[in-house]
Amino acid sequence: MNTNSLVSISDIGRDEILRLLDTARQFEENPNRRLLEGRVVATLFFEPSTRTRLSFETAVNRLGGRVIGFSDANTTSSSKGETLKDTIKMVSNYVDLIIMRHYLEGAARYASEVTDVPIINAGDGANQHPSQTMLDLYSIYKTQGTLENLTITLVGDLKYGRTVHSLIMAMRYFNPTFRFVACSELGMPKEYKVFCDENGIKYTEHTDFSPEVINSSDIIYMTRVQRERFADIMEYERVKDLYNLNSAMLTDARPNMRILHPLPRVNEIAQDVDDNPHAYYFEQARNGLYARQALICRALGIEV
Repeated sequence: MNTNSLVSISDIGRDEILRLLDTARQFEENPNRRLLEGRVVATLFFEPSTRTRLSFETAVNRLGGRVIGFSDANTTSSSKGETLKDTIKMVSNYVDLIIMRHYLEGAARYASEVTDVPIINAGDGANQHPSQTMLDLYSIYKTQGTLENLTITLVGDLKYGRTVHSLIMAMRYFNPTFRFVACSELGMPKEYKVFCDENGIKYTEHTDFSPEVINSSDIIYMTRVQRERFADIMEYERVKDLYNLNSAMLTDARPNMRILHPLPRVNEIAQDVDDNPHAYYFEQARNGLYARQALICRALGIEV
């Protein structure tokens, strides 16, 4: 296993998170650098993606590297029955870094154990999404001027939402207060509440997305109810529209409050929010380029 792999946000500590955020800031100031000249990066997406894959590939291109890979596993030998181990070991022969998304929890950890090429986890099932967490942290820092002592409200699919799971783990260093807003079927899994308890993270649970919750938040992190995670389509239909945010709900929000969303959205954020000054999700997506440039350089041991 390469020690520069990033499988879980817990693989990096507080000081390294802050260093990566500073590196992301430097890349935002100047994203076009030839730091990956002669390097080849594989993007292996066994599960659909738009923003994550395109931002990683843009990051490699702007750093002067080259990209190989696939965005549809059905076009690869895995559709013929090739094991994940064999795919990873084969691709490792050709590249300096593997960026991987997979539908199975733990797949990225397994991949990191069968190769010496560094692995960046671009999402494994409902488990973790550490590169999204880094761009979320960068977005929070940019909009709030700090990561310390913030009230962060997580709304919607907290059961399967790997982005909120990773965010909780990363924020343990910064004394947050979390509000978990979800129905019982999509509530925060027990293991993450235990994690909060063990790390002294304050949280409350709510089934009502109330004005009191909205108006006392520094960050509102909306999530999509993920149809692809449901085996029972009737259950999905019953819960998909329980938590929606529109512009009228933001009238008394704190001036500093910003709305984040990992995207894509369906209808959990109304279109009229897009022009509200509290909306930040499109800028958040742009921040993904800079955060992922920082992670790529870390994985390859490149000093910026």
